[in-house]
Amino acid sequence: MKKLTALVAFVLVALFSVNSYAQLSKAEKKEWKKKAKTYAKNPEELKTLVEDSQAMSGQLSSLKSENSQLQSRMNDKDAKISELQDDLSKLRSDLSSAKNQLREATSSPKPVATSGGVMVDGVVFKVQIGAFRNKDLSKYFENNENFGGENDGDTQKITLGQFRDYWEADTFKKYLREMGVKDAWIVSYKDGTRVELKEVLENVVAEDTGD
Repeated sequence: MKKLTALVAFVLVALFSVNSYAQLSKAEKKEWKKKAKTYAKNPEELKTLVEDSQAMSGQLSSLKSENSQLQSRMNDKDAKISELQDDLSKLRSDLSSAKNQLREATSSPKPVATSGGVMVDGVVFKVQIGAFRNKDLSKYFENNENFGGENDGDTQKITLGQFRDYWEADTFKKYLREMGVKDAWIVSYKDGTRVELKEVLENVVAEDTGD
């Protein structure tokens, strides 16, 4: 009987250890004494109570662990969102810079024109931005050395810029592609006649390498 009473006391202390520093009122002490006597007379109920308490403690520990893992995942996602926002800001800044450079390139073009404002003699590079059927933009070509085109049957090929230097034309082409003109590519003219790029590109590479 003494052992059972000691067991009851131990269990009660364990169950309410979180309140070990709290002082019980006289009424509470009296109430818990009654409960202690009840558990002493019914060890099966005490055993069930202890097992339930242990199970709940295990569940609480598991929930705390899961909460910690979820918090860690949320922190990782927040960090990833912040990283993506930084990347987006950088892309917007790069796009804005590209737009400004394109605006400067078109408003103050680098190509050197011959007399009359049109490049005719020698090799000239332009950037073709598309070929369109049933679209005639010829009226816009007049007095505009950096906007032109040529007809090929019922197709009109539109070009921008006139460059003596191939690499300047290539830089301009890249700017146009960054701006969304995916079909932009370099075409070449020699003495006013369109020729295959490879025919003049070998001379350009040779000049750059000093051969």
